[in-house]
Amino acid sequence: MENLSFEESLEKLEEIVNKLENGDVPLDDAIEEFKKAMDLVKICNDKLNDAEESIAKIVKDNGEIVEFNSSQ
Repeated sequence: MENLSFEESLEKLEEIVNKLENGDVPLDDAIEEFKKAMDLVKICNDKLNDAEESIAKIVKDNGEIVEFNSSQ
């Protein structure tokens, strides 16, 4: 599951949420689906954090690398 792209992980997460929202899932299966969903959330979060780190450095006109601070 770790090799999924962000989009694939998000799609699978949406499928699980839809399945659980329907309420037709036995409790034991719902717990397993919830565990899978939490793994997918972690994958999405990790990928978002990686993307944030990748764009956190901005190259100014003079070529200086500046740390991006979202509070600026």
